[in-house]
Amino acid sequence: MGVDITVLVVDWVHLSEIAPDERLRVVQESAYADDDPDGDGDVVDGWVWPTGAERSWLGRYEFRGTLGSYKPHFRAADGWEKVRGAAGGEVRAALDEFLEGLIWWGPRPDVDAEQVDAGVFPSLDGLWRQGPLIVRGPETVARLRRSWQAAAPGLEGLRIPYGELAGREPGQWIAGFDEFAELLGGWAEVLGEADRRGWGVIGLPI
Repeated sequence: MGVDITVLVVDWVHLSEIAPDERLRVVQESAYADDDPDGDGDVVDGWVWPTGAERSWLGRYEFRGTLGSYKPHFRAADGWEKVRGAAGGEVRAALDEFLEGLIWWGPRPDVDAEQVDAGVFPSLDGLWRQGPLIVRGPETVARLRRSWQAAAPGLEGLRIPYGELAGREPGQWIAGFDEFAELLGGWAEVLGEADRRGWGVIGLPI
């Protein structure tokens, strides 16, 4: 069994009204249900919006071609690690902030970046599976979205260096620049939707 991630946009006001010790359980149980649009929860890519009013406070985003696996996100972070030295200063700073806030371990080899805003889940003892955890409130979401907006115009300039420094064999996770850019674009869509609603983002290893 591989490492998975379920990415949600969440109404932070509603979440704050749930008792802190109950939040993790409620979010995990609400992430999937039988009321998905196709009836079985097997959505290949894009948004899943629950139809029940009791779950209208969240939405789930499925990254295209990942089948819920975290491996593509890890490979994208690894690709950025290899290519970031070839990025221009402004693009590098913006993508550093964007990716460090979500999936990258950061520029300091002795310190792993944390992708969790404090105070949301007082304990992770009820986490169903161990793995990557992302918890970003509305203020952090807005900041990361601004970072993406600053980085996006210069992303295409990484096509050639990405192929030279971080390209992989066809068929592998994030085999080239197009897959890298597509996965980052998925995160941008998640942040954009959450920011538009004033919501937060949660990624759980479900």
